[in-house]
Amino acid sequence: MTGLPQEMTFITHGAGGGADVLTPARGPLPAPKPDEVLIRVMATGVNRPDVQQRLGSYPPPPGASPILGLECSGEVVAVGDAVKRYKAGDKVCALTNGGAYAEYCTAPEAQTLPWPAGYDATRAAALPETYFTVWANLFGHGRLQAGETVLVHGGTSGIGVTAIQLAKAFGARVFATAGTDAKCEACLRLGADAAINYKSQDFAEEVKRLTDGKGVDVILDMVGAAYFQRNLRSLGWDGRLVLIAFLGGHQADAADLRPIMLKRLTVTGSTMRPRTTAQKGELAAALEAKVWPMLAQGKCGPEIYKTFPLAQAAEAHRLMESSKHVGKIMLTVAA
Repeated sequence: MTGLPQEMTFITHGAGGGADVLTPARGPLPAPKPDEVLIRVMATGVNRPDVQQRLGSYPPPPGASPILGLECSGEVVAVGDAVKRYKAGDKVCALTNGGAYAEYCTAPEAQTLPWPAGYDATRAAALPETYFTVWANLFGHGRLQAGETVLVHGGTSGIGVTAIQLAKAFGARVFATAGTDAKCEACLRLGADAAINYKSQDFAEEVKRLTDGKGVDVILDMVGAAYFQRNLRSLGWDGRLVLIAFLGGHQADAADLRPIMLKRLTVTGSTMRPRTTAQKGELAAALEAKVWPMLAQGKCGPEIYKTFPLAQAAEAHRLMESSKHVGKIMLTVAA
């Protein structure tokens, strides 16, 4: 790591709490392990797990950086002894194991990808967290196939935007839920075949109407308990419910489980962070082969709502918690 500074600026969240705890601090650069690259960060994405970690409800796994940030883009400045693909000067984006709210961040080589052709740092940094998550859950656990119908909850979130676009790109019919008419219009603009305002419409009844009573094949849900029963109602025969978060609670009390048996439903879900490097590397390889060409061709891509300088991470978190955004909230790091 010759020629690099001894210290960097990063965002600390101290003992946790409200967005105001996010403040710049100084500390040593992380050193890459043998299978890692060290990235001079140019941009990083703000994600719901960052907010949860700040609040104390989503602690990093053992060995992971305590600094917030699960994705970044930038320039490789050093590599571990076992790294073969990347060298200093390469422009990459990465699904990190934490630490991306900083001027420098490490990431396993297997979780690192080149920028798609034509992308800049901000757009490249907006990819890893949502694309890894959607690919693993919608196409992996959810087994979504061309010609099937999917319901995406939270259609204007970073995950929702990615799910709508990828599902359409791979030949599915897509319905999405959102909380305002303007957000529903955004879902349609992004490629959804129908959008449902969950505040003024019962999404289960709308799904029944839109599918002539058949139900959808897959549901990607980040709400959890509050939607559980209606999700079961909304699925058709052999349908798959994929849970990726619990914004509406994780305890579905007094749920009627009979639809699971009667319609042969599958209820599954996952989180990304506990997966091994090898497992995340498999996702990275699949994305590079099957999705990165689509990104380069403009068939799908991130929707950037607003960017903030790294020092204004607190403002970015407040915006995330307001749920006013459509797509990704980004932090940029000065060169």
